[in-house]
Amino acid sequence: MLNHYVEPENALSDKIRKEILLRLTESVRRELDSSPPDNQGEYQVAVRKLILTCYAKIADEYPLSKMDQAHIFSEVENDISGYGPIQPLLVESDVSEIMICGPEQVYIERNGKLEDTGIKFRDEDHIMQVITRILSPLGRRVDQENLMADARLPDGSRVNIAIPPVAVDGPVITIRKFLESKLTIEQSINLGTMTSHMAEFLQACVAARLNILITGNTSSGKTTLLNILATSIPDEERIITIEDAAELNLNQKYVVRMETRMPDIDGKGGVTTRDLVRNALRMRPDRIIVGEVRSGEALDMLQAMNTGHDGSLTTLHANSPRDAVSRLETMSMMAGLEMPLMALRTQIAAAIDLVVHMERLTDGTRKITRVTEVPRMEGDIVTLSDIFHFVQTSISSRGKVQGDMEATGLRPLFTPKLEAAGFKLRGEIFGA
Repeated sequence: MLNHYVEPENALSDKIRKEILLRLTESVRRELDSSPPDNQGEYQVAVRKLILTCYAKIADEYPLSKMDQAHIFSEVENDISGYGPIQPLLVESDVSEIMICGPEQVYIERNGKLEDTGIKFRDEDHIMQVITRILSPLGRRVDQENLMADARLPDGSRVNIAIPPVAVDGPVITIRKFLESKLTIEQSINLGTMTSHMAEFLQACVAARLNILITGNTSSGKTTLLNILATSIPDEERIITIEDAAELNLNQKYVVRMETRMPDIDGKGGVTTRDLVRNALRMRPDRIIVGEVRSGEALDMLQAMNTGHDGSLTTLHANSPRDAVSRLETMSMMAGLEMPLMALRTQIAAAIDLVVHMERLTDGTRKITRVTEVPRMEGDIVTLSDIFHFVQTSISSRGKVQGDMEATGLRPLFTPKLEAAGFKLRGEIFGA
């Protein structure tokens, strides 16, 4: 498949272009149906040959320049072998999300900012063909009984789909691309995500087996940070990872990767995060890493942290560390156990050592804006103490957020635990 969008040399009329695309696509599909290739490798070659063969039959009726041929042939190939007009976007390394809202609107996120691509689908049926291509290999579908679906592309990218009537303006596809290149902690420092002092502190906290909660809003970089921090886990420990879509890329020796499973069209065979957390406790884990807690599994995670499974890491959507505590309370109640709120808050205070809060700022950059200790209960309130925080000072003429990441001067109450693990951190890290 062509990896890059090719502009036609002489713009064809929209009507003629659609006629050629439709005739070529239908002809190639008929040939493939009558004589399907044996494997995927042969399939790609067969599609390319058939496009040339089928075009030769209509070339006199639709003469095209070489550039127009390249453009239209790539569209046909992407329709048949790939994901239609958005196929080129899937291979652009700096595109992090692809958003389709009806035939006329295709947007991307690039470097934290939304852009209009100018790409269009022929009609809603064209989008539905792409949706079918995404879901069919997974044995799933969307229809009037199943109006929404979550899926994953072969490269690990996460997909959410919604169709009318819940999607008012036409079928909606949202693709969160899986980025194979993994940021190192040094690269994160260079990008301004954290300071070197913050990095040294967080690495010590992970290695010393503190329980860490990474919070933030959508697309703030929570999973990326989780991946970075997990590199500080010693190689000799057995790590169980639990995710909706496997995105973590750990290099340690003893890693067991587990992934949830959506129910089939009959509502059977589903495996939830909560199922996997409970199962992980029977797998002799040294560490449990949950990609994201959303529901009742939060209580299972808290109980695991409080019963000897130190060093666990997880993420959740929240607007601040204080909001994260409230969300943990709410999600734990969704487990269905009649637990008094005071007892639940006591569990949270005992389980979580540190909250690391990520934000995507107005200029598209992603930063750790708060590193917050969860030291104790005071009365019926879970107390929080910032160790580091980001102080925004201004916005430059180019729209860049200006500010500093500062230590608050407080040493965490779990400092003895760090020292017992061999990490005697310098006073300057904490602003002394």
